[in-house]
Amino acid sequence: MTAALRRLWRSVGFRLAFYYGLLVAITMLAALAIVYMQTVGVLQQRMVRQVAASMQQLMVRYDARGADGVAGEISNALSDGRNSDNEIYLLTDREGNKLAGNLDQMPSQAPDAGDGVHRRVVRSGQTVIAYLVMRSLPDGGMLVVGHDLRDQESIESLVASASAAAGIVAVLLLIGGTFVFRQELERSVGAVRRTAVRIAAGELQERVEPSGEEDEFALLEHDINAMLDRIQSLMDGVRHVSNTIAHNLRTPLTRVLVRLRAVEAGLDAGDPQRDAVSTAIRELEELAVVFEKLLQIAEVEAGARRQQFAPVALHVIADDVAELYEAVAEVRSIALLREPADMAVALGDRDLLAGAAANLLDNALKYAGTGATVRIGTHTVDGRAQLFVQDDGPGIPRTEHERIGVRFHRLDRSVPGHGLGLASVLAVVALHGGRLDFADAKPGLRACIDLPMAD
Repeated sequence: MTAALRRLWRSVGFRLAFYYGLLVAITMLAALAIVYMQTVGVLQQRMVRQVAASMQQLMVRYDARGADGVAGEISNALSDGRNSDNEIYLLTDREGNKLAGNLDQMPSQAPDAGDGVHRRVVRSGQTVIAYLVMRSLPDGGMLVVGHDLRDQESIESLVASASAAAGIVAVLLLIGGTFVFRQELERSVGAVRRTAVRIAAGELQERVEPSGEEDEFALLEHDINAMLDRIQSLMDGVRHVSNTIAHNLRTPLTRVLVRLRAVEAGLDAGDPQRDAVSTAIRELEELAVVFEKLLQIAEVEAGARRQQFAPVALHVIADDVAELYEAVAEVRSIALLREPADMAVALGDRDLLAGAAANLLDNALKYAGTGATVRIGTHTVDGRAQLFVQDDGPGIPRTEHERIGVRFHRLDRSVPGHGLGLASVLAVVALHGGRLDFADAKPGLRACIDLPMAD
């Protein structure tokens, strides 16, 4: 559940929709809070004014007619049918005896300062919460005027319930709107993303299908298609140059080699020119090898081979490569071991992966040194298929790890080679969506091809 929420939160569309919905929800809740506070405030102020007016009226009547006049006024107020259910009155003499009113007893802890307070009182046999104002009379009696808060609390509860319901609706709209917004954004961006995946897979002819809308995403789709047209044009130009090189340079190079070999064959064994011709032939042959490797790397990096991908058994490739290089290892007095030999199946091009494995094993046999042990193994780790080559030779300094795979870079120039083997391996692994890892074997070096497993 937590992992699913994290993946959902990583979606830009979800976060934008959530932030926008959260802002709308906060705005709605703030508006509801203002409405609630204003409604309750108006009711509260109206009640306070009514109680204050009643108290003032009764005090005026007391000044004019004394306690009897106040008692008569209270009796009239409670019997006139206007707000009688909410009005609270109590008039007592100096001994605390009740003279008039509907309170059963004097409220406890009620201040005699004219300030309104909320107190629990007993009114007509019922305990209620009331807003009260008390005044001490000149004759020692006490006058209490108040208002029953039950109706006001009902109104406040009604407003609070309506606000809560509106808040719940706002939250539901926030959740629903977030997912709808995310789906809409995914629909618009998804076409671009899917096209990008197919382009990365080597299908350079793919284009983003126009949505038919006239919005920002439609402009983005148009710009991306224009960019892809330009990329394809450049790739076609690169392929054209490569083909031109292949036809216009490789053929003359072959002709020169044929003629040099013919010249070499016509020279006597002791002729001093024979050595010069043999050297020229070797140089041209190495140039041809470099030329073929560069063309292979360019083809791999162009991604054209992805369309031929199928499940490939890396353990079978490792078996074949180990058998192929067994004689080479024996000549160099190197122990070549095939371990571990676990099953590992990846999706890819068998020929390219076999060439990459052969390059790694060839490098290990070149640099490990006489008497070393080289292992080529296969296994699966965390849903990944791995083929690795490990030796116990001198290894590679840590400072050189970053330069592994750089074209024409060679750590030991005394060893024959062109510095293109690992570059081609990196290109093949990148084409397959994997990675090439190097680690110190202490002693020696471990090179591991890590690929996604085939379904």
